[in-house]
Amino acid sequence: MERINLERRRLIQPRKEMKRLENKVLFQDFNRTIATVLFEENTYPWEILPKIHDFIMEVGMLLPKDEYDEIKEHVWVAKTATVAPTAYINGPAIIGPEAEVRHCAFIRGNAIVGEGAVVGNSTELKNVILFDKVQVPHYNYVGDSILGYKSHMGAGSITSNVKSDKKLVEIHLDDTKIETHMKKIGAILGDYVEVGCGSILNPGTIVGRRSNIYPLSSVRGYVADHSIYKNKNEVVKKEEY
Repeated sequence: MERINLERRRLIQPRKEMKRLENKVLFQDFNRTIATVLFEENTYPWEILPKIHDFIMEVGMLLPKDEYDEIKEHVWVAKTATVAPTAYINGPAIIGPEAEVRHCAFIRGNAIVGEGAVVGNSTELKNVILFDKVQVPHYNYVGDSILGYKSHMGAGSITSNVKSDKKLVEIHLDDTKIETHMKKIGAILGDYVEVGCGSILNPGTIVGRRSNIYPLSSVRGYVADHSIYKNKNEVVKKEEY
């Protein structure tokens, strides 16, 4: 009986800890993305990644024609968005109102760029959801990732979405490893996250709301909300919280 209770506690504890990774904790308002329903219907953000393509294809067809232009097959761009002539967008993709897709940006497909978001010079996107007001403005790679409202990636910071040994990505939460059964997961950034210049977010990295990552960091696992990540051995809570 004691052994059974011990095993039960081991199961309950990870489930409790995993609440920190739920969509409703990482993202304060699902209405700050056109993909609201995906976040309402799924508990964890990585569960959404394989569903982005089909969602865009379904919703894109229903977008009001007086607000969006289908500039090429399966690429819907809001009439108030700005797309540089030198930018390349492959479908399916939705570019929201007032968004900017700047010079030489490369959107490879399966991308949702939120209202007022910025995709900058030589930035590459692939299978992503950028909430409203997200900024990836300078030389960023964002693949198989979700970036929360008003999150910002500094110049040259990237998400690494495939492990070097090509094994399936696991989410590391304290001493718990969470199996995703997925080969490609980049990073999940909560609302208002700031990532410093030149940082690498390793596969399966999750950063909680309002946290800051120091420049030139190599981050893996989970960074708690309202934290400052200086290095893997020094993660401190923000003083105002």
